[in-house]
Amino acid sequence: QVQLVESGGGLAQPGGSLRLSCVASESMPADHLYEWAWYRQTPGTPRTSVAVIRRGGRSVYADAVKGRFTISRDSAENTLFLQMDNLKPEDTAVYYCRAESPGGVLPNYWGNGTQVTVSS
Repeated sequence: QVQLVESGGGLAQPGGSLRLSCVASESMPADHLYEWAWYRQTPGTPRTSVAVIRRGGRSVYADAVKGRFTISRDSAENTLFLQMDNLKPEDTAVYYCRAESPGGVLPNYWGNGTQVTVSS
């Protein structure tokens, strides 16, 4: 069973930066068939997509983070990243990484989340 472990969350000031990492416990079988994403969630709201790397390498961002966040992945290190710049208080949330197999052909995986708080 593959485990995803996030790190890098914490407290940042408005306008500051954080870099989240998500490490897979082992190499993903059929790695190229997965899409890799970051989601976030605040209390009482649904988990929403922040950024995703589609199969083929195209990155897609939520409107709220376009131009401020950058998703990337080091497949050799089984690590997904989210560089978050120009942070805003509304970015405060628990951030989760996800490995998703489109169409459910393979198992999907979630990390346990890392808290990001943006406050002065």
